[in-house]
Amino acid sequence: MSLLGKAALAMWWDMAPDVKAEFEDWHSHEHFPERLAVPGFRRGTRWTSAPDGQGIFVMYELASHDKLSSPSYVARLNAPTPWSTQLMPHHRNMVRSQCHVLESRGGGIGSHALTVRLSPASGRDADVRAYYKSLVESLVSRPGLIGAHLLRHQAPPVALTTEQKVRAATDQVADWVFVVCGYDLEALSDLKASIHGDAPLRLGVAQGHVSGLYSLAHSATAEDIA
Repeated sequence: MSLLGKAALAMWWDMAPDVKAEFEDWHSHEHFPERLAVPGFRRGTRWTSAPDGQGIFVMYELASHDKLSSPSYVARLNAPTPWSTQLMPHHRNMVRSQCHVLESRGGGIGSHALTVRLSPASGRDADVRAYYKSLVESLVSRPGLIGAHLLRHQAPPVALTTEQKVRAATDQVADWVFVVCGYDLEALSDLKASIHGDAPLRLGVAQGHVSGLYSLAHSATAEDIA
């Protein structure tokens, strides 16, 4: 398994251009060290949307899903720093999925990433998993691509946190998440176009799946921060 653990926290949001530079400073120099100091958090990676840089995709890789409800992590969620409190209201249109890693092959990071947020049609979970499992196994050797990962959301037993209250908005959730990493943006763009074709719908994916292309901004492991 190429992701560094059996769970992942995948998040998407928009950031206004006038706070983007300060956000990146905070996220790299305060937030990453804070999160990666929590036991069980192994690697964090931030990408920005390839078209305009305003969209953000962040993925934390965790040892296990129960780390998402651990006392040390929940304590951080309920005690945001002053800088966090200042910037979190600027996290717009938050989608936050707390996931089990179902399939993972190849590299966990790359210069570019494609993400797909999806849900299986009713009764089609097994079909969707089989379809994306075959994609994961085949994509890692395709020119321009280096890794593919399938995640499934399961909400941990955590009450509404102070950070969520600071953002003053209800987080949306992606039921299933498909992430492909690569070094060639055009290869990922071609894959994005094919994923929006008829095949996923025929093989059990519900209508309304959302995909996006991102470029790498920063990645660090817990050992890097330590």
